[in-house]
Amino acid sequence: MAVVTTKSTAVTAGDAFPQTLTAQKIDGGRLRERVGVIEAVSGDSIASIYRMARVSSGDRISRVLLSCDAITTCAADVGIYDITSVNAGAVVDVDFFASAQSLATALVNQDVTHEADAADAGAGFGLADVEKPLWQALGLASDPGKQYDLAVTLTAAAGSAGTVALKVQYSDGN
Repeated sequence: MAVVTTKSTAVTAGDAFPQTLTAQKIDGGRLRERVGVIEAVSGDSIASIYRMARVSSGDRISRVLLSCDAITTCAADVGIYDITSVNAGAVVDVDFFASAQSLATALVNQDVTHEADAADAGAGFGLADVEKPLWQALGLASDPGKQYDLAVTLTAAAGSAGTVALKVQYSDGN
């Protein structure tokens, strides 16, 4: 065993001589939030998509918070889709943040940011992605300069009606 001192990207840049600037998305950026609310209807089937909030490919995601009423038998993935005017709204990664998250019991600001990664090591938005803009976290070679929808996609049908809300907290570097 060894005692080590390890530095984050921001601390390394601050300790450099001469000092180098760190992107505001990582160090000193403003935290922003987008929210979306929908009403799930009893009988909404598996593969129903609730498009909840829109972010840019260059945004750095901080937290994804899911809230809902108790929706009997319901579960959902939380992931990324192209917007409907781009690529017909195709799925980019259906469970990038959360995989088969139960909506059968009420949730209040349940942090699902890294649920998929924790459930299936390395499969979703992982801890190694927290400093990256969304496009890098998705594994793209360059920033496509576009918007994405964060969506809740049912993996188990809604057995009752209820409200679903999603908050995405992010830094856009401004």
